[in-house]
Amino acid sequence: MVIAFAAETVCAQSPHAVADTTLKPVSAFAGIENEQRRSLALFLEASKVISSPRCMNCHPAGDRPTQGDAMRPHQPLVLRGPYGFGMTAMQCSNCHRATNSDDGHVPGNPRWHLAPITMAWQGKSLGDICRLLLDPARNGGKDMPALVKHTAEDSLVGWAWHPDRGRRPAPGTQLQFGALIQAWIASGAACPR
Repeated sequence: MVIAFAAETVCAQSPHAVADTTLKPVSAFAGIENEQRRSLALFLEASKVISSPRCMNCHPAGDRPTQGDAMRPHQPLVLRGPYGFGMTAMQCSNCHRATNSDDGHVPGNPRWHLAPITMAWQGKSLGDICRLLLDPARNGGKDMPALVKHTAEDSLVGWAWHPDRGRRPAPGTQLQFGALIQAWIASGAACPR
């Protein structure tokens, strides 16, 4: 049986502020008996995080990140570079330190960088992002256990819930997000169209 849900395209051109700041727990989906429907519902709940500016800004479709809740092009002008850490003269670490700099309003993490271009999310539908997440050739070589670990434990992903002053955190918590991803995979990893 095919489940047809149209998935909204997540665009860099329009602010994609997430109105709902909460995530439902995995247990909230236990009443959905059809496993494929439950899996899809779990992914759509997790997509509140995936489509938040905290995540989308570092998953640009091109070589320039976006920033802020409005997802404006990064200022100053910076480019991805060969490994996602910026160009030689303008590395991410020139401004982004190990921790947030509230005085300078600059986010921080010791590994601050862009997601690989193969993991570009901006401008893609949630269905396209879903299929990308499941493809080790495009998701940084992650099998499903590694994908769960990445979403639930990676400190750079975790920054989304601890942004610097003036930025809204991603919905819920990193632990909830990881649990949703794990339950989505366990229930068949259904993707919207």
